[in-house]
Amino acid sequence: MAPKPPVLIWFRDDLRLSDHPALDAAATTGAPVICLYVFDEKSPAVRPLGGAARWWLAQSLRALQASLARIGGSLLLRSGPATGTITELVRETRTSTVFFNDIAQVPHRAVADEIARTLGALDVRCRSFPGDLVAPPSAIRSKDDHGLRVFTPFWRRLQALGDPQRPLPPPRSLAPGPHLAGDPLESWQLEPSHPDWAGGLRESWRPGEAPAQARLKAFLADGIAGYCDDRDRPDREGTSRLSPHLRIGEISPRQIWHAARFVAADQPGLAHDVDKFLSELGWREFCRHLLFDVPDLAERGLQPRFEDFPWRRDDKALQAWQRGQTGYPIVDAGMRELWHSGVMHNRVRMVAASFLVKHLLIDWREGERWFWDTLVDADAGNNPANWQWVAGCGADAAPYFRIFNPVLQGDKFDPHGTYVRRWVPELARLPDKLIHRPWMATPLELAAAGVDLGKTYPSPIVDHKGARERALAAYAKVRSA
Repeated sequence: MAPKPPVLIWFRDDLRLSDHPALDAAATTGAPVICLYVFDEKSPAVRPLGGAARWWLAQSLRALQASLARIGGSLLLRSGPATGTITELVRETRTSTVFFNDIAQVPHRAVADEIARTLGALDVRCRSFPGDLVAPPSAIRSKDDHGLRVFTPFWRRLQALGDPQRPLPPPRSLAPGPHLAGDPLESWQLEPSHPDWAGGLRESWRPGEAPAQARLKAFLADGIAGYCDDRDRPDREGTSRLSPHLRIGEISPRQIWHAARFVAADQPGLAHDVDKFLSELGWREFCRHLLFDVPDLAERGLQPRFEDFPWRRDDKALQAWQRGQTGYPIVDAGMRELWHSGVMHNRVRMVAASFLVKHLLIDWREGERWFWDTLVDADAGNNPANWQWVAGCGADAAPYFRIFNPVLQGDKFDPHGTYVRRWVPELARLPDKLIHRPWMATPLELAAAGVDLGKTYPSPIVDHKGARERALAAYAKVRSA
């Protein structure tokens, strides 16, 4: 009997073995399986990864290689436009079928459609599966077939669909495919070397499917209680820290959903915290559904009137914000946490983003681009949608006149200055009452804390009251236009 021709599984933002519909289907064929990851930064409209996400990708691919090896498979790495790379490999191996999971984003769908057309002409079958979302965009539409632009009704509709399909187990084994030449991972230069700025990332994270599963288990066991309140406190370990794992697909939204629902069923007293946690997963869905309808979400505000907003060009202020040198401790702590660890606490993200957009009147797209480059969880939906929310020009946006006071935000959510002291150590010896307002300290108090304002720590680069009035005046012009 002639051997079965190999099948190809194309890994994308789904670097895991469990709850991987395409991999499950490929494994059940019994044919030799070629596992492929294509590093594609050349296909039209595909947004290249930022520096922090590139570092994470390298670690995640190594983890996937090890996982596949344990079940008899191997991961082939090739770079280039996905259509040409996959077509060349299919011809080289005489592959019969290509399996992959859908990504409901216009650039990724366009690439997948092109591959399907090209391979169809070669009598090679493509099989795609939902694997990136709890529910596809087609399941939640308005009467005129548009995605919803307000989160609350979206979340209600998503919940009304019921629980998603239960996650799939990982394949027990794979029939190994032919030995093929691929790219050494190091040749992609995903990790920094000169200088090596990734020390904080290595210190903060363990990428990979197994760490993602362990993190989910630990959070639901020890962190979910009190989540509703603790998630807003940067001075506490109150968030799941699953976002970068979810971003690269080391864990699926269905796995998170069902694990959380199990906890709520087993411990009804945690139901409120679980519901809040799942609503954050719902926000990811909401942003992804927005991106499905608005592929240029990172470049175009959803409210056209903001296109004429009088943004300021201030490179010096932008650089101060990027470096955590604004003179506002909660903002600076967040920006330094971001640079060191590749993430920033969600509450502080809102405060830091609001400061850039409203205190400094710098275009939200500048902030979006900086976060895209420095976040390990930089998501094509969440990142621009969240920036537009803060700027007031997006879907379900915060009113532009809601301007976070960074001092009061620090007082409320970091009342003892624990978070600021960690990330802005030059202020660590200030008392709690001054930690979020060092400019109000007396010379004696500053000297006792070892702070030389304007030298060891900057004075505020903008006055809150004056900046607020300037922002409201700018907003008034847009509203009256």
